[in-house]
Amino acid sequence: MNQQFPVYTVKTECQDCYKCVRECPVKAIKIEQGSATVLPELCIACGRCVNICPAQAKHVRSDALRAQSLLRRKERVYVSLAPSWVAELPGVSEEAMVSALRRLGFAGASETALGAQQVSAEIARRLAASAEPDLLISSACPVVVSFISHYVPDFTKHITDVLSPLLAHCKLLRQEFGDSIGIVFIGPCIGKKLEADGHPDLLDVALTFQELRAWLQEEEISFAEAGESGERFVPEAAAEGALYPIEGGMLQTIEAYAPGSGVEYVTLTGLENVRHGLQTLKPGELSHPLVLECLACPGGCVGGPCMTRPEASPIKGRLDVLARCEMPQQPLARVPVVDVQEPIASTRVFVPSPDEADLREALARTGKHTVQDELNCGGCGYDTCRKFAQAMLLGKAEPAMCLSYLRNLANKKANALLRSIPSGVVLVDDGLKVIECNEPFARMFGEDTMSVYEVCPGLEGASLPALVPFYELFNNVINSGEDLHRHHLHVGGRFLDVSIFILEPGRIVGAVIQDVTQTEVRRDQIAQNARDVIKKNLSTVQDIAFRLGEHMAETEILLRAIADDYPTVDPPAPISGEPSQE
Repeated sequence: MNQQFPVYTVKTECQDCYKCVRECPVKAIKIEQGSATVLPELCIACGRCVNICPAQAKHVRSDALRAQSLLRRKERVYVSLAPSWVAELPGVSEEAMVSALRRLGFAGASETALGAQQVSAEIARRLAASAEPDLLISSACPVVVSFISHYVPDFTKHITDVLSPLLAHCKLLRQEFGDSIGIVFIGPCIGKKLEADGHPDLLDVALTFQELRAWLQEEEISFAEAGESGERFVPEAAAEGALYPIEGGMLQTIEAYAPGSGVEYVTLTGLENVRHGLQTLKPGELSHPLVLECLACPGGCVGGPCMTRPEASPIKGRLDVLARCEMPQQPLARVPVVDVQEPIASTRVFVPSPDEADLREALARTGKHTVQDELNCGGCGYDTCRKFAQAMLLGKAEPAMCLSYLRNLANKKANALLRSIPSGVVLVDDGLKVIECNEPFARMFGEDTMSVYEVCPGLEGASLPALVPFYELFNNVINSGEDLHRHHLHVGGRFLDVSIFILEPGRIVGAVIQDVTQTEVRRDQIAQNARDVIKKNLSTVQDIAFRLGEHMAETEILLRAIADDYPTVDPPAPISGEPSQE
């Protein structure tokens, strides 16, 4: 079935964090444009990235709708309930649990621990049949099985070739109620979703406790209302198998079948402990049979990634499980009633070894040109710079993930800007000590300052009051938290435009200072020239007006004299028949 991988990223919520890369035990994360993507072919579904993601961008695939669809399609659907349910829901009785699940539409509920008992009985039978020194690694945890077969393939042959407790339980239920039933697992494990995807003939759907809680809330079903209905787990309640979700629980059940058999039992929980334990183990040097119980989650399944109780812890969960589980009288004589054998195949992940020249080129892309440049700080999520370079070659990482590279790049850009800006630039701390400045700033404040700058570029640590007479302006900005702009500040016969701005409130300020003296001189000269021109123009206008006035007066006198020399003549009488002009 082609469906979404159990763990995925909401890309719009994931940007420039890389915490999942740091925490992923198998580095099954690809960073592209600053966003993390889970690589299904590498992922073992441990759920670590889901729990540590600060932006909650990693999600677990929801299969609740598939379970609801199964209930509509199948006449009978049974729940395989993980024994860690008593740690997830302390105080909830068996009857209340079964009743609530029945109200959701299930035909009944059964404990996965019944399958665990089948697995323990089979392993105990094998141990009794052969006392040869050998290593047996439990197949109970699907995450550990994936981890070993993918990344420690040499130990795959030592994994017991038996079904996991969940798949053994599915076989048991189908033997009891028929192959036509549907089966839905509910528990704290994301890896069980991979089991459901890989064994659809046995297990139909795997849900988490989170999905169960959401479903019950949606249907408005509470355990308190379910009450003591008298309903029980089918076909029977589990016994010693209920210890499986706690550290050492599986070994305790196996040892109960054959006490004093000379078999050694060791438990490893947490993938890092499993990795380290296998790296230091040499099966060929064993003197006794060794059964190794490996669980991916610290403390066992009670520390699973989908346990939802905020106050839960592996210790509290262990106590909850122990309070409910009643071990039968020892020694036990249980016999497997279903065939739980299944070969475990190696699915080794092949990681190509990069050519040294390619590796050096990838390192150079992040400014690592020599061994001394390789800081191995782990900020990118990889333990060493070489592993990071290898991830880049595999397309899983980007140069921008390297913090030292980004810092050096930012410094180079800042320095380039400082060098190219013609104005004076200075950065100052709250003690008025220079953090950095450019050459125009040093040149602006005298030969002595420039001489010091030539010896100590940047003037780091220099006292600003000893350099700048208007240092109080910097103090004002630091104390007020507000930027300041002063135009034409008169300093020692010069005019300066000063802009002081905040970089870190109360701690660091910067300033851009421009000497506008020459500009002001030119501006004053232009203004004076303009005033002179205006004055001359005004004088010319006045002179023209004066001369025009004289000319007009002379003209008027002449015209009057001419007019006076001519006598006044009466108009002629009108001709008869013509209208009068009066």
